[in-house]
Amino acid sequence: MTSQSAATLRSRYVAQAASDLEENRRRQKELEERLSVLKQEEALLADILTLAERYEGFADASRLPEQVQDEPAAAKAKAPTRAAARRSAPAKSATTTTTAPKAGAKGKSHQPLLGDLLAELLDQYEEPRPAKELRDELLKKHPDRNPTPQVVRNTLESLVAKGRIRRHKEQRSVMYTLVERDSD
Repeated sequence: MTSQSAATLRSRYVAQAASDLEENRRRQKELEERLSVLKQEEALLADILTLAERYEGFADASRLPEQVQDEPAAAKAKAPTRAAARRSAPAKSATTTTTAPKAGAKGKSHQPLLGDLLAELLDQYEEPRPAKELRDELLKKHPDRNPTPQVVRNTLESLVAKGRIRRHKEQRSVMYTLVERDSD
């Protein structure tokens, strides 16, 4: 082997090593970027799990109160336990049930569900109440809430479908009462 061919061979090795080193660094950079994305995904997933654990007792805590018409089966299973808690509580301690979701909040206060507020209002009366009166009372007691009359009626009908309240028709009026009153 001549010195010229050795130099050519050496230069090819050096060029190949430089190219391989450049490719290695490029791949490291890609992996670092991918690792960064994976770490962000990990943090997001951990936050989701933390929230899921925190709101395990509140299957529908992340929903807006106006959206309670289509509650999942898990929320339906939880409803009797909330109703039982309401039944055993004194009539004037309605604030204890509305502050429970707020306790687990992280800087945000969660409003109680519209259905729960309407059920609490119905719990104060022995006789059936029309949706309009319930809405008016809700607006007085919770000025921060302003559901439309249709949203109140839909929510009441949702509670009827879940068996939490009962619908009564008197002439052309529809009235509502809490089922727990009748079952005690």
